[in-house]
Amino acid sequence: MDKVDLCFTPATELAGAIRAKELSSVEITSTVLERITALEPKLNGFAHLAAEEAMAAAAAADSALAKGDSLGPLHGIPVTIKDLEPVRGMPFERGTYLFRGEVAPADNVAVARLRNAGAIILGKTTTPEFGWKGVSHSPLTGVTHNPWKLGLNAGASSSGAGVGAAAGYGPLHQGSDGAGSIRMPAHFCGVYGIKPTYGRVPQSPMTPSDNTVHLGPLTRTVADAALMLKVMAGRHPDDQSSLEGPPANYPAQFASRPRAPRIAFSPDLGHARVDPDVAALVRKAVEAFETELGWRVEQVATPWGPKGPELARFFWPAHYSRYADRVAESRDRLDPGFVACFEAGQHITLSDYLKMKVVKLAYCAEIHHFFEDWDFLLTPAVSVAAFPATQLQPDHWPQHPWDWMSWAEFSYPFNLAQNPAASIPCGFTPSGLPVGLQIVGRRCDDLGVLQMSAAFEAARPWASARPPIA
Repeated sequence: MDKVDLCFTPATELAGAIRAKELSSVEITSTVLERITALEPKLNGFAHLAAEEAMAAAAAADSALAKGDSLGPLHGIPVTIKDLEPVRGMPFERGTYLFRGEVAPADNVAVARLRNAGAIILGKTTTPEFGWKGVSHSPLTGVTHNPWKLGLNAGASSSGAGVGAAAGYGPLHQGSDGAGSIRMPAHFCGVYGIKPTYGRVPQSPMTPSDNTVHLGPLTRTVADAALMLKVMAGRHPDDQSSLEGPPANYPAQFASRPRAPRIAFSPDLGHARVDPDVAALVRKAVEAFETELGWRVEQVATPWGPKGPELARFFWPAHYSRYADRVAESRDRLDPGFVACFEAGQHITLSDYLKMKVVKLAYCAEIHHFFEDWDFLLTPAVSVAAFPATQLQPDHWPQHPWDWMSWAEFSYPFNLAQNPAASIPCGFTPSGLPVGLQIVGRRCDDLGVLQMSAAFEAARPWASARPPIA
């Protein structure tokens, strides 16, 4: 196996090779770090690369294997962490000058679980300021480039994680998703990302975003996502919303084909604009469920869909009002779009917020009633292919000082309603840019979404596609 192939090898294969002593963790980690060092000046996917710490951990992993110590499921396998999550002893800057130089005193729960499973932490991946937008740029770290074409958007606040998965920075990348920030980078970068049910992966500390932020994996295969999710999932006392039930054995069960599911398809949720190239690829992907998997798919109405934009445009700026004191003293160093978004929420009163929350809860109930009749919903993951990362909207879309959601109307409904949802690669536009199909399941049916994803992956494999970055 050459060095490039090693960097793209799935974690499920690396785990077996490490245990069989066919590969060492030092060999894997050093090869991945070599690739990162070569590509980072171009891609800028890392906010902090912890090369020395990673190599020391890899050496310790090999020593533990030689001594016959008990091994975790990710023993010796590299992983990256998004810079919205604290990692002990590493910078915790969240894409903003406001936290420049801050160092995390401890791991959060998900990071601790990855570490306890034997994973090697490579460092922190980039995020836009506070994770506020769907575009891979921050005042602190600059542009994170799409590996399929430099200068283009790598997508949302887990952009560095998406770049890492696409560019061969190892197999496993942690992301988080408050309005699409796992699924959007998966779509733009041509990889797999699953936002599990809210509470499946606990947060520590919790974010005051009205229970919409979900932690999950970005990977090149569904099997790797299942493995990583199993490690991170499970209740924890730091997160009162974490799910009580133990996580399913995703690695053992994800490849099982579910019974003939009831599958719905909506090309637009009743209101969303979609670029023709994206719409055509998604429709072809939907057809594969019928022609290649033998499952019926029915195009359906989603009466709740057009009610989403008002909610998204209300709650997104409202939740950033918690930074009011910091914005007032540092606005000249902040992303101008973030400032505009923040200011849009300044007129919102507590009464306004509570009244709109009643509307939101009714909206979520409508979505859950919809899933009484359907096991899964298929949609585009995002309305557009990658566009310049210095813009909030593509040139041919309506412009706005902060509203990037006009091209991301398929994401946030399932943060509000807390359903599991994945973006899976389904083809390339004529200009060679990736497109994702979104698979949404019932709340708590993370296994079902993984199983549907695995079935589509088998019918339309994509993991051999690599971006043309040398």
